[in-house]
Amino acid sequence: MPELYTIGYEKAGQPALVERLVRAGVRTLIDVRELPLSRRAGFSKGPLSAALRQAGIAYLHLKALGTPKEGRLAGRAGDQPLFWSIVDQALARPEAQYELGVAAATALNQGPACLLCLEHDPHICHRSRVAADMAAGWGLDVHHLAVDTAF
Repeated sequence: MPELYTIGYEKAGQPALVERLVRAGVRTLIDVRELPLSRRAGFSKGPLSAALRQAGIAYLHLKALGTPKEGRLAGRAGDQPLFWSIVDQALARPEAQYELGVAAATALNQGPACLLCLEHDPHICHRSRVAADMAAGWGLDVHHLAVDTAF
């Protein structure tokens, strides 16, 4: 069964995250943030994709698989029912369904692939829902990676 990984950078430095991806054998990182920007050094699209390229890992940003602003606000406020409702609505849109297929094709043909978002805990992050949809639709075996925060 083809593997799909997920990872969050919330508690990590960029070198530790890249090292963890390399150790897992990831060949493509799929960024599932709506906005690939971060206040954390090294995690905005440009610096992150450059560091990945140096490590031999491809970078793909799929905006339509990201959580819309109102969902991010609900998540920050701790309103998990509203957060998941917004995530489900966003993932049901035609553009998200198309990009879900792109992500699955990437994982199957250029993998192993890994979904990236902010949250350390995959159970409170929308990437777990994206991964579950990919597992159900394309038979991918999902594994959540953790970054060694001591690195």
